Amino acid sequence: MMMTVFALFVLSRQKMFVHLWQLLRIGVMNMKKTEVSARALLFTLLLLVITLPYSAGAQNLLKDAGKNVDEIVPSGWEHIEAVGDLNKDGIADLVVSATPDFREHIRVRDDGYEYNFNQPVLGIYFGTGGGEFRCWKQYNNVMPAQESEQELLDCVISITDRGTLRIAIGRMYSAGSSYHSTDSYIFRYQNDDFFLIGKESDSFSRMSGEQETVSYNYLTGKVQTVKGNVFDESVQPVETWKRIGKSPLRPMGDPL
Repeated sequence: MMMTVFALFVLSRQKMFVHLWQLLRIGVMNMKKTEVSARALLFTLLLLVITLPYSAGAQNLLKDAGKNVDEIVPSGWEHIEAVGDLNKDGIADLVVSATPDFREHIRVRDDGYEYNFNQPVLGIYFGTGGGEFRCWKQYNNVMPAQESEQELLDCVISITDRGTLRIAIGRMYSAGSSYHSTDSYIFRYQNDDFFLIGKESDSFSRMSGEQETVSYNYLTGKVQTVKGNVFDESVQPVETWKRIGKSPLRPMGDPL
């Protein structure tokens, strides 16, 4: 029975209900035989209750194909997008980040202003050459969601002429912190996946003008740090370098 539960993690939601019914039938018969089987059945049902919502959330929320972003993103969802050649086949590709409008994750202020705390969906679409974009993969947990009413979240997606994907995430707070930060993640398509090849973290104080930019190059294993002050031109930027060593590149999938 435990092996059956583990297998359910990798089944589609439709198949999970079929296997759940079969599991219930087997479990009821086992309950008549031993108390151990009864406890195993209860544990199985509890685990299924926990995992079913995650299985439902794993489904694609964006359309599988479309000629433009309006055909791919559900109506009313805020979205940003970028077009460029990611896989270097000479055909334009599309990357879109769309924020759902599910009401259970929207908070309405007294004056009517709405905070959308839904987590954006990131979709990567390869061009077919026939005027259509087809989904390569969708990620439901990569792009960050706004976490509080004080947080101002700004995300920008771009594709360079060399085909690298850049996702910049800016954060600023209306209370509690004077710092504005931007983390830019650089991905490259290779070996049938997108891998993180670089990252740039920039922080800036609205009070003092102090600024720090840290650039990570995961291909060379080097880190550059530049410190300065945007309010005081007499402060000369200070640049330092260090090695972090090379490690296997991480594929896209972790939360940014």
